[in-house]
Amino acid sequence: MARIYDTTLPALLLSQAEKRPRKTALREKELGVWQPYSWRDYLALTAEFACGLRELGLGRGDMVILIGDNRPEWLFAELAIQALGGMALGLYQDSTAEEVAYIFELSEARLVVAEDQEQVDKILTLRPDLAHLKYIVYHDPRGLSGYEAEDLLSFEAVCEKGRLAVTDSASEFAAMSAKLKPGDPCLVATTSGTTGRPKLAMLSHRNMLSMAANLGQVDPKSGTDEFVSFLPLAWMGEQMMAVASSLLFGFCVNFPEEPDTAQANIREIGPHLIFSPPRVWEGLSAKVRGDILETTKSKRLLYNLLLPIGLKYVDACFAGRTPGLGLRLAYRLADWCLFRAMRDRLGFSRIRSASTGGAALGPDTLRFFHALGVNLKQIYGQTEIAGISCIHRDGAVDFDSVGLPIPETEVRLSESGEILSKSPAVFLGYYKNPEATAETISDGWLLSGDAGYFDDQGRLVVIDRLKDVMHLADGTRFSPQYLENKLKFSPFVREAVVLGPGRACVAAIICIDMGIVGHWAEGRMITYTTYQDLAAKAQVYELVRSEIVAINKALPEATRIRRFALLYKELDADDGELTRTRKVRRGTISERYGPLIEALYNDACALRLETAIQYQDGREQKMCGDIRIETVGG
Repeated sequence: MARIYDTTLPALLLSQAEKRPRKTALREKELGVWQPYSWRDYLALTAEFACGLRELGLGRGDMVILIGDNRPEWLFAELAIQALGGMALGLYQDSTAEEVAYIFELSEARLVVAEDQEQVDKILTLRPDLAHLKYIVYHDPRGLSGYEAEDLLSFEAVCEKGRLAVTDSASEFAAMSAKLKPGDPCLVATTSGTTGRPKLAMLSHRNMLSMAANLGQVDPKSGTDEFVSFLPLAWMGEQMMAVASSLLFGFCVNFPEEPDTAQANIREIGPHLIFSPPRVWEGLSAKVRGDILETTKSKRLLYNLLLPIGLKYVDACFAGRTPGLGLRLAYRLADWCLFRAMRDRLGFSRIRSASTGGAALGPDTLRFFHALGVNLKQIYGQTEIAGISCIHRDGAVDFDSVGLPIPETEVRLSESGEILSKSPAVFLGYYKNPEATAETISDGWLLSGDAGYFDDQGRLVVIDRLKDVMHLADGTRFSPQYLENKLKFSPFVREAVVLGPGRACVAAIICIDMGIVGHWAEGRMITYTTYQDLAAKAQVYELVRSEIVAINKALPEATRIRRFALLYKELDADDGELTRTRKVRRGTISERYGPLIEALYNDACALRLETAIQYQDGREQKMCGDIRIETVGG
């Protein structure tokens, strides 16, 4: 018996265009106006581009790189190369020239679809060293009219080649798609690369669609839903929603005008579905609490009065208790007076399904959004299983677990406590890296590298990366990720790195949120010039110390944060300190800030630190400054 995912992504595009040709499939805000594309338009443009790529010599087994912001042309290009039997490989738009060069060398890509002049310039700079690259295709022509390279083509020019080559590109697209099989590779996704350079994970049509179908059974989606695609399409979570799920269920994907307008555009659309990594939810919660600090006294009083009611209501629900009549009435009043307006301001007035994945979300953030009435659920998975293996069920969200496996997914633990998964979504392997593939897949089971356990209700609890679970000198075990999430729930903390393996106590390197701390400082007539100047202020140190003291009260005595320092710069992916999905690269931190780490564990009160910052074009600049080191009592 055929399953709904026994098909391919291009075949689903054909099916949706046949069933609902006039329904809006994609929408992009351009020059202040939302521009719609119907399913028929989606198919027509994708088919023309596919025929054009074939005229350029692209076909089965070829890999096409896509880089840029979220635009409909990304999806047209991705589906086009997949229809030809090729593979699409997305890169993050802020990738450095060195990172781009490495992926080109590894993938041997013959064609790249680059959004605009910025990305085209990045590729042209590397062009002499890219032996396999034949064509650069762009879809935003601004600033490119004077470029004369023969291998530089516009998106429209490739479509024109397709129109000239065949009389009916849609029929030709259908003929191409008929030759595909569900098990064929269609997508190559870069891993996060927390321990080194990213690997290229190959996924098939079946991998992507089985994940989407099984997730849809426990987190339903429909053709009337709206989704806003504002996170990089190179990220597996965005592929999971904007490509696989949208093609399978037929909902509309909306693209913001610019990354900076995403929040305003989300409010305009009022999506039913949203999926974001923890950094987005942490940033939203910090922004809300930062805005409250700057609002009028009456609004601040209302917030401080009603938020505890929401938290109390959520705590009762999460504990499995039915809130009493008085609490239910109080919560409805709080919702009417405050929470409803806050959801609308965030663009969540119609949200039915809100999910987070890619890393652990701190319980404080999860609790905060549920108090506001946002049904936020934790997803667990990784790129190598097409993004997901577990999710909270509606009405059964809790602080500690990531829920239960989705249908057709088995999860078990190894003897060492490592989480292992098996499902139709387990990837095909790493491109040109059989050794790493063999280390990651064993008898069909995906080795996650994460440590975890099952609670008494069979839900999976993820502790941390197996290699990142740390022990103090006295043997006390702790999760740095858990403590970092606690710190980042503070609106004043942008990023944190918790330290302590083999040491006597836990310490932390902290990066402040310049926007929120800056507002706080201005409100108290504290003058500053730069991030470095602000982070060095005694009043800011005292502010962060008070936040840590509050956090420590909820922690076991042995794992409380005893020493901290405020870094004079933000951690940056361009400097190799974070991955593109903002996961901490602990090895890089240990190497780059070794003297600071040592100072945190001796009697030093200050340290002069020198480091280098790197720009996207590869230039480096030295940065140095004095950093205070503080002890937290209590």
